[in-house]
Amino acid sequence: MTQKRILVAGAGGFIGGWLVNELIKDSRNEVLSVDIKPKSEWYQSFMGATEVVSDLRDNRNTDEVTEGIDEVYNLAADMGGMGFIENNKALCMMSVSINTNLLDSARRHGSNKFFYASSACVYNQSLQKDPKNLGLRESDAYPADPEDGYGWEKLFSERMSRHFYEDFGLETRVGRFHNVYGPYGTYDGGREKAPAAICRKIAQAKLSGNPDIEIWGDGEQSRSFTYIEDTIKGINLLMGSNFRDPLNIGSNEMVTINQLVDIVEGIASFKVKRNYNLSAPLGVRGRNSDNELIKSLFNWQPDVRLVDGLTKTYEWIYQELSKS
Repeated sequence: MTQKRILVAGAGGFIGGWLVNELIKDSRNEVLSVDIKPKSEWYQSFMGATEVVSDLRDNRNTDEVTEGIDEVYNLAADMGGMGFIENNKALCMMSVSINTNLLDSARRHGSNKFFYASSACVYNQSLQKDPKNLGLRESDAYPADPEDGYGWEKLFSERMSRHFYEDFGLETRVGRFHNVYGPYGTYDGGREKAPAAICRKIAQAKLSGNPDIEIWGDGEQSRSFTYIEDTIKGINLLMGSNFRDPLNIGSNEMVTINQLVDIVEGIASFKVKRNYNLSAPLGVRGRNSDNELIKSLFNWQPDVRLVDGLTKTYEWIYQELSKS
């Protein structure tokens, strides 16, 4: 049996924790989990992985953790939901140093493959003004006009990953995530995304008996949301392939925020009173994933129904809130 040494950067985060859990299922994998957060703040922790707290914005640290590593998965970034992204553009852009350092260290240490977690925030904003967005193709990132701050950092890091293959032969893979959600992730504190935020608000309303919740905007802005298990499967398919261009890893089941609330109300069996905050950060008006490319490559696309993924997410958040 051939052992494979794997580094997961951002392993203490939401997607990183789920990825580590998947990777350690294969006994041939030796997984090194790295995150800047204290271990007490990691979302998931596993006995089957070696866990290290390290700041990967420092290239001395990336040199240390990439030594002897066969594959690197970079999910490390300073990011959150739309409220965080719009109010912390500089912090989001500083994450470029993580990918820069990891790519260079992986190259010098002879790593075989490198995965970069990008985002649908790279897409041209002029194509996202209609809530009835038919889907963003991978080519729609150019001409470039991404989300300010976070989107520019992601797009720049995509290009850097591409050029590390072209110039140095490092096999790079880029997955563009579309609003990933599920249990064991952020659901409060300002960094949470819409599915977790709505689940939390409705769970709190049910627990307190107060039906009032705040909705950002008019609720007619639209998105597609991807369940975490679909995201992990997409990563694995992409890493096991010879495809080197950016690839959407996202559901194409698009809903408005009002429809998202409708679904969670049904799951919770609790009707809320919606108070619309029209001055809150909104992002683009409509965003959806075009999945023709991923279907043509793998005869697969993210297919967990939103109601099913939200049921698991709501139940986990409700249980967490019930503890306090």
